[in-house]
Amino acid sequence: MYKLYTRPGSGGFVAEAAFLLAGEPFEQINVPKTDKPEAAFLAISPLNQVPVLSLPDGHTITESVAICMLLAERHPKAGLAPQDSAPARADFLRWMAFMTSAIYPAVLRFYYPHRYSADDGAKAGVRKAAIAELDRDFAVVDNALAGREWLAGDRMTIADVYLLMLFSWHPEADRARQAFANVERLCTGLRDHPVLAKLNASHEMW
Repeated sequence: MYKLYTRPGSGGFVAEAAFLLAGEPFEQINVPKTDKPEAAFLAISPLNQVPVLSLPDGHTITESVAICMLLAERHPKAGLAPQDSAPARADFLRWMAFMTSAIYPAVLRFYYPHRYSADDGAKAGVRKAAIAELDRDFAVVDNALAGREWLAGDRMTIADVYLLMLFSWHPEADRARQAFANVERLCTGLRDHPVLAKLNASHEMW
């Protein structure tokens, strides 16, 4: 059986959502947030981050985007991603890469500024720059969603859930919802999704 190491309020949200949307059983292991994790956890997550997925064969992988894409490939009937031959596949890959290479790092810079400067006095500047980058990146997504319901194709994919998670982490959430109407439109619908609404009870993303 799959084992998913996660914790509330983390990137484990989208990995848990992938399992639940696919209807695939998994064992959930909640890992406490600590600067001194157990050696066994560091062995599978050297950066002390969640989520981590242990596969039925015992192999483990980190990175939420990798976990989501692997589950989409292994369980294609779940519709977590467009099929390889579908025209929407290109958009799916683009947005998954964009969100993990541009938006997610900006989120981390805001909430963990000490990781990005050894100067304590620079933390405010790191956060300010992170918000500016988040606004720039969400504007790109917002423009792409004009006249479209979903990021990739004509149905929801795990990319849309990923966007919901990241948008929920915007440090100026109320302003962001006003500024990026197309992103907010997509997220509004997903917040009412029965699976995601139930999952939010433990993660409190919104």
